[in-house]
Amino acid sequence: MSHGQVVPGRQDEELLDPTRTAVVVFDLLEHYRAAAQEAGVIGPVRRLVDRCRSRGAMVAWARADHRADGADFARTLADVDNQHRPFGADNPRPVRPPHGSGSPMYRTLAELGQRPEDYDIPKHRWSAFHGTHLEPSLRARGVDTVLLVGGSTHVGIASTVYAARDMDYQVVVVRDGLTGRQPQRDFFVEHVFPRVCRVRTVDQVLTAMDRARSATN
Repeated sequence: MSHGQVVPGRQDEELLDPTRTAVVVFDLLEHYRAAAQEAGVIGPVRRLVDRCRSRGAMVAWARADHRADGADFARTLADVDNQHRPFGADNPRPVRPPHGSGSPMYRTLAELGQRPEDYDIPKHRWSAFHGTHLEPSLRARGVDTVLLVGGSTHVGIASTVYAARDMDYQVVVVRDGLTGRQPQRDFFVEHVFPRVCRVRTVDQVLTAMDRARSATN
């Protein structure tokens, strides 16, 4: 995989070739609307998607998709739920998802403007790569850089970051497009992701793309 579009040094010198870049929007679904609104990401993500698409970047929508009966539900046991409440007699571990495949609650937020020509990536585990067609789709498009937005940051985003990094993709986490619990989100953005990949804003990403296009003209 080529990493020619990465220019080391200052952030204001970076180049991002949009034709070799994919925006992966992770779990910004009706079921998680409240989290998206609380984090204020709907506007920034829509701007990022529209601008990247217009520059020729691939746009993919990774979304939870589970059988209603729970037959494909993850079996790994955890100590706490997604609100960090301990499981116990008063808070039993779930054995099926809150919604089944095809539910309107698993649809991408309409305000984000998903289009038929974009890539729809139903997923059954946290990572957008696990058991999905995301990786072969990226390879077929010649993509070597993945921009990640959505949430939650310390769960699905983190899982996807680690998977992409181990497959030698360049990874950029777009910090103003992230959702999830604030303490974990801040910790990962400030202390975890910078060691694994790059963390940038929507404006920095778009500037790097425009700089790359200018360099080729």
